[in-house]
Amino acid sequence: MIRFQVIAEAYKRKAVPVETPASLTSEYYGKNVFNRAQMSKYLSKETMQSLCDAIDEGEPLDRDIVDHVAAGMKRWALENGATHYTHWFQPLSGGTAEKHDSFIESDGNGGVIEEFAGKLLVQQEPDASSFPSGGIRNTFEARGYTAWDPSSPAFLVDDTLCIPSVFISYTGESLDYKTPLLKASNAIGKAATDVCRYFDENVAHVTPYLGWEQEYFLIDDGLYAARPDLVLSGRTLMGHKSAKSQQLEDHYFGSIPTRVTAFMKDLEYEGYKYGIPLKTRHNETAPNQFEVTPIFEEMNLANDHNQLLMSIMKKVARRHSFRVLLHEKPFVGINGSGKHCNWSLGTDTAVELFAPGKTLAENIRFITFLVNVLVAVYKHNALLKASIMTAQNAHRLGADEAPPAIVSVFLGSEISALLDKLEISDSFEEIFVEVKRAMKLGVALIPEVLVDNTDRNRTSPLAFTGNRFEFRAVGASANCAVAMISLNTAVARQLQLFKKEVDRKIKNETTQEEAIFEVVKSYIKESKPIRFNGNGYDDAWKKEAANRGLNVETCVPLIYDAYTTKETFEMFRETGVLTEKELIARTEFNLEYYSKKIEIEASILSDLAANHIIPVATRYQSSLLENVARIQQVFPAEKFGSLATGNLETIEEIGKHIGQIKLKIAELTEMKQKAKSHEHEREKAIVFAKSVVPLLEEARTHIDALELIVDDELWPLPKYRELLFTR
Repeated sequence: MIRFQVIAEAYKRKAVPVETPASLTSEYYGKNVFNRAQMSKYLSKETMQSLCDAIDEGEPLDRDIVDHVAAGMKRWALENGATHYTHWFQPLSGGTAEKHDSFIESDGNGGVIEEFAGKLLVQQEPDASSFPSGGIRNTFEARGYTAWDPSSPAFLVDDTLCIPSVFISYTGESLDYKTPLLKASNAIGKAATDVCRYFDENVAHVTPYLGWEQEYFLIDDGLYAARPDLVLSGRTLMGHKSAKSQQLEDHYFGSIPTRVTAFMKDLEYEGYKYGIPLKTRHNETAPNQFEVTPIFEEMNLANDHNQLLMSIMKKVARRHSFRVLLHEKPFVGINGSGKHCNWSLGTDTAVELFAPGKTLAENIRFITFLVNVLVAVYKHNALLKASIMTAQNAHRLGADEAPPAIVSVFLGSEISALLDKLEISDSFEEIFVEVKRAMKLGVALIPEVLVDNTDRNRTSPLAFTGNRFEFRAVGASANCAVAMISLNTAVARQLQLFKKEVDRKIKNETTQEEAIFEVVKSYIKESKPIRFNGNGYDDAWKKEAANRGLNVETCVPLIYDAYTTKETFEMFRETGVLTEKELIARTEFNLEYYSKKIEIEASILSDLAANHIIPVATRYQSSLLENVARIQQVFPAEKFGSLATGNLETIEEIGKHIGQIKLKIAELTEMKQKAKSHEHEREKAIVFAKSVVPLLEEARTHIDALELIVDDELWPLPKYRELLFTR
């Protein structure tokens, strides 16, 4: 009956009133951020100029300037109610981390004063031994450093000044995601700028941009608390599909429920105060699934904003008696949640490098960058898959509209036809890309519709969508930086090789345009296997992809091998993004994290099965046995068979499922111990992937079967129909 009380309470909940300013969004946007508008009020012109030069041009900051910045930042923070400060960083464990220190220092006379010197702004020292390092640091070696990232503005959360920072070990290796992301952004910026100057010598900078699409589920707080598997693992480890889920396609882009709208308004209000440019909100495909999307930003800032928003989402959800689920596959049989990363490159001369142009020169530039991306993705498709693969995302990929675990690129028919034509051409002369074409609908009142030069392919992991690439395979809970580090670095290295090859041809007295054409043409042929416009779910594609030489591995620990290949080491070394030591360490961490996630799930399922499912199923079985015994007492033997057969069959079926669950739990326990007995993380993770994960699914099958048999009033856990359809 406790379950029904929780459900009843969930249905009673009403939307929480949201207090937002009556003013325009633009009037309070970024109020909690020490952005350039605030800097101009609290910093001198000289300090402001030096800081902007550091951010925009990569110029170093001297100690005096840093002291002035710290003083201005402190004054702004104190005037806005801050009492503490922290270096806000992104360790490998996921999410963000922070250690709060008060502004107070002793005044030498028994009192205190507020101080915040430049040295405190520049760096802090958290305990590095308590964060994962993949073996870079021993547990007894505790020293690590966080260092201020001036390119991402500081912000206030409650009473704390948060300073975006990198996190490195005592010996200099990165222990975070921000450090290599900044290096990868610099690498692709420089490499792309060098190539851009073939077409425009005035280009001084190329910047990578990111626009993420954050999908998530909202679950009522009470129902969430009644599901220990959701609380401890983020997903339902058991639960039969609801009779109605998403098959009627009535949730996607439907009217947003009132209670959810209140949450979204509150989330947007909070996000705007932190300068997060949230643009779009809507219902996603699955019931209780939603999406929020911002305007594109410079990649490092966009990633910081996504990390901050995920934290804000959880806080705001609690105010509305919701819980946010960011797990990639919290429910079987319906869509999982991704974080589509829309990636693009832009110049300081306002040119989008992945956008077709109106002139031949502009289209040559467009084709040049497009084809270099194709080659980079082709060469490093295994690495890109490793960058998005986790224990959570493994459940999502290849199911319910999520892209498959085979990296390919969708270009659409028009761009594909253009590349096919260039492959057999002698020059760039006939390049023409129709950016938009008009479509008349035959209804006089409706104006013509402008149609893009490429469709969308929901089964493509990496799709070209007109002026950007959409990396659809990234998981909802992921740090965008993991995938973006690999993608930026791969393309940066490829652009370096492209320029080297073109320059060599020019040196051998080939004209620049001819040299570019010859290299691009060879790249079109080389990268052809990565192009796929068809259905990624088709079994025939898996065979074809293998024949094309693409990575089709599905075992997560084996997928991580791509981080430690000779080609990967060379790519990261030549771009200066990660060392071999750092790559090996991250692989070790990924393997260890995978094993721990699966071990936790196995322990949760074993506990729930033993303490919730089997006792309830046994109790129901006992009630049926009692019913059969009474039938036998009341009715004559000739009627007993016809009256008791159904119950006898059900009793036997329950017994078989209970027996199988006990067997699978015993096997899970044995396999967990076998996995943990391995000294090396790779071998341990392989056992978890190949032996423990299948047992989890087998045990679940029998538990879900019992859910359909056992009396609904006895079943202890909220069911899918209750979790997904309560608002």
